[in-house]
Amino acid sequence: MHAASSHHWSGKLMLNEPMSRHTSWRVGGQADQLYIPSDLQDLQEFLQQVGDKQPIYFVGLGSNLLVRDGGLRATVVSMHNVLTDMHMEGDLVYVESGVTCGKLAKFCAKQSKQGAEFFAGIPGTLGGALAMNAGCYGRETWDAVDSVVTINRHGELNKRPASTFVASYRHISMPLPGEWFVGAWLKFEVGDAQLATQKIKDLLASRLATQPLNLPSAGSTFRNPAGDYAARLIEACGLKGYLIGGAQVSEKHANFIVNIGGASALDIELLIKHMHDTVLEKFGIALQQEVKVIGDYV
Repeated sequence: MHAASSHHWSGKLMLNEPMSRHTSWRVGGQADQLYIPSDLQDLQEFLQQVGDKQPIYFVGLGSNLLVRDGGLRATVVSMHNVLTDMHMEGDLVYVESGVTCGKLAKFCAKQSKQGAEFFAGIPGTLGGALAMNAGCYGRETWDAVDSVVTINRHGELNKRPASTFVASYRHISMPLPGEWFVGAWLKFEVGDAQLATQKIKDLLASRLATQPLNLPSAGSTFRNPAGDYAARLIEACGLKGYLIGGAQVSEKHANFIVNIGGASALDIELLIKHMHDTVLEKFGIALQQEVKVIGDYV
C-alpha cells in the first residue's frame, strides 16, 4: 500500500527508505514509506490520507530504536528537524515533539527555569522522551509535564492533561492506542540562568567522560534494575568489549552497545540477548530492555 496519489501534502515522501539513515545505530532495513512532514498541519493532512491498512511509526532521532534488517512493512513518520517550535506560554514552556532534549535544556536555562537541566543528558527528541518517560540523573520527563497534544492516525489533535497518563520508570501508559505526542506544556521552577547553564555544562562533560559518544549507539540498552545499575551487572560478567559481528559492548560504558563498523541489526539483537542471558545466569536478574526493537528479520 502507498499513500493516495491525489495528495495535498507538502512534506517529503520516500519509498523503500533505508532505516539505517534514521536510527542512531545506523542499521536497519527499508521502510515501505517514510514521510517527513513540513509542519503540523501538513502532518494532519498526510495522516488523513494514509488510511488504516499499515502500521505507523513515529521516529525522532531514532536513538532508542533497533529496526531489524528486513525493514518495516509500515509508514514511518520522521520528526527529525520537524515540529521544532519552543516558546513560553505564561509560566509554562511549550515544546513541540521534534525539539531535541539538549535544545530544550538550554532554552529553559536561558528563560531562568530550573529543573530542566537533566534533559541535556537525553540523546533524543522530546517526542521520544515523552513516549518512554526518558530520564537521567534522577529526573524523568513526566515529572515536568503539565499537558500534552497528541495526534491520532486520522490526523486529529487532542489536548490531554498529564493526569490522563500513568508514568512509571521508562514507560508511559497511553489512554488510547494509535496516538503520538506532537507537543507538550512543561512546568519548571524559576531559577538562576547561570547556575542552570553551568549544571548543563557539567552534565554534558560527565556524559562525554562516561559514554561512548564517538561511535553509533542507542543510549542505554537496558533499564536499571531497582537499587542497582545494568552497567555494573554487565561489566561484572566480564562483557565489556564483547563482540558479535560489528556490534560491541562498549569498553567505556557496559550498558551501551556500539556499532564499530558494519554491524547488522541482527548482530545487535543477538548481543542484547547474550548480555541479558549472561546477567540472568550469573546474578539471577532479568534485565529489562530499554531499546525498542521493531521490523522483520531478513
